[in-house]
Amino acid sequence: MNTFGNQFRLALFGESHGEALGILIDGLPAGIPLDEADFENDLARRRSGAAGTTPRRESDRVRIAAGLYEGRTTGAPLALLFTNENTRPGDYDRFAHHFRPSHADWVAREKFRGLNDPRGGGHFSGRLTLSLTAAGVVAKKLLDGVRFTTRLTEVGGECDPARFETVLREAAAAGDSVGAVAECRAEGCGVGWGEPFFDTAEGLIAHLLYAVPGIKGVEFGDGFAAARLRGSEHNDPILNAAGTTATNHAGGVAGGILNGNPLIVRAAFKPTASIAREQFTFDAATGRQEPLAIGGRHDVCIAIRGAAAVEAAVAIALADLKLRCRP
Repeated sequence: MNTFGNQFRLALFGESHGEALGILIDGLPAGIPLDEADFENDLARRRSGAAGTTPRRESDRVRIAAGLYEGRTTGAPLALLFTNENTRPGDYDRFAHHFRPSHADWVAREKFRGLNDPRGGGHFSGRLTLSLTAAGVVAKKLLDGVRFTTRLTEVGGECDPARFETVLREAAAAGDSVGAVAECRAEGCGVGWGEPFFDTAEGLIAHLLYAVPGIKGVEFGDGFAAARLRGSEHNDPILNAAGTTATNHAGGVAGGILNGNPLIVRAAFKPTASIAREQFTFDAATGRQEPLAIGGRHDVCIAIRGAAAVEAAVAIALADLKLRCRP
């Protein structure tokens, strides 16, 4: 399914090299001020142009097609549309039968009996995070007082930001790619957001993060490092009646519910699967493995632009949880 949400509900559509893509948002209260300029900052963070990103250039201008009247939401579904302008579908013709390693090419063909759109990965493309990022902008409108800080903490195994560009340049020169870790910090969230047992704050946020193509791991607070600590090291003593804790190993969540301390979540992106370096992979046209060097336009590190989608996913989950807490 391509829908998500309980109160803040999304329906995602489109393909990487199709005519258009977009998202429908239902459950928005009426009267929220919104215009197309509100989207520019977050969409610019996702846009290509920085070192390590794809040469494909798209304007990524949002069009609000429904659900807005005189600059305010109407309470009806909000439709956000984007036009694909710089497409080169011919770059992907061979991948309908010569399947790229670690892509959805083969499995999508099997699931949809060869009727899927293979151009640029079709509906499986990271291009669809454009719509998710736009939905995150709308979600933030519901999160007054919540401050987001999102950054890459690791690129290609390197933790020094001053070295990130060198790592990217070296990978590109080798016809290869690198993974990365993006950390999102949200401060000012409401105490009590989260619906145990099956819609915990962590569960809902992770659900959305794993919808972002290329994310292979999610952790909150100390995450997997907590498994190497003792309780005396990991526990977060409560300092006062406001619930402020002396430490924040839990990343702002206790019992699946936000506790008012900063929410800290990290997402691990795999290395970009499309690389220029030659690989041997199955070709259905010949019935055997054949050499494949992937051309076209691809990011050396998908996390550079994917970090904006991480923040959007966190914001969307928080908006849904906040709306559930309304009296």
